[in-house]
Amino acid sequence: MSEQKNENMNVLESFSLKGKVALLTGGAGLYGRQIVAALAEAGAETYIASRNLEALEKVASEERARGYNVSALKLDLEDEKSIFNLRDGIMKRSGRIDVLINNAVTRSAMNGWDNPMEAFDRSLRVNASALFVITRLFADEMKKQKCGSIINIGSMMGMSGIEMANYDGTDMNPNPSPIYHYEKGGMINFTRWAASILGDYNVRVNCVSPGGYWISTHPAQFVKNYSARTQLGRMANDTDLKGIIVFLASDASAYLTGANIPVDGGYTAK
Repeated sequence: MSEQKNENMNVLESFSLKGKVALLTGGAGLYGRQIVAALAEAGAETYIASRNLEALEKVASEERARGYNVSALKLDLEDEKSIFNLRDGIMKRSGRIDVLINNAVTRSAMNGWDNPMEAFDRSLRVNASALFVITRLFADEMKKQKCGSIINIGSMMGMSGIEMANYDGTDMNPNPSPIYHYEKGGMINFTRWAASILGDYNVRVNCVSPGGYWISTHPAQFVKNYSARTQLGRMANDTDLKGIIVFLASDASAYLTGANIPVDGGYTAK
């Protein structure tokens, strides 16, 4: 069993990530960009990794210009050797890993149900098999330290079916695929499984399930339909994930593991 601790830490200080090393897969996308900023602003030495190194370097440069410690590294989640190389590189440079955020995702086989098996298999290789491998590798390092926080970025689509009414009155022609719902739903239960396996080592595993992110190209009717489906009456913005990420990555959430937290404006509460 993990050692029980009773430390008198100031509550605001418990949210700090100073002295911690964090890895975020992805980092240049809609949610990834604000996660990078959250980790950096909270004081973490932050690595961001994906196939698109050029896009990540731009993000890292922007954060370094703000005075934060952010580095971009190459990662191809389809290539198991690339995952091992990422682990080895970070451990060589920093000597530890305190936070892993599984955010990168492939969106192949997203258009329709009638994809060939090969298309679904490719999606599952990145969004499921690679998730298992990267989590195990970095959890092994956290186990040696007897501490760590793993955060899986899921989706409210892993908690609900497709809402076709969101597209009413628009020129959008949705052709939904089961794969994303399947993978994100599985991620939630993988989170519970990994939390069970790693709890004795004081390694915590939680999942965040964001809702839909507003972008300027969305049809106004879609935004209206979707927003009406939420309790807060709006889509997500470019800061809505920052607080929950810092909370889960930090010692402020030291007694929280195996949880899935919807950050969806109440979409899944209706």
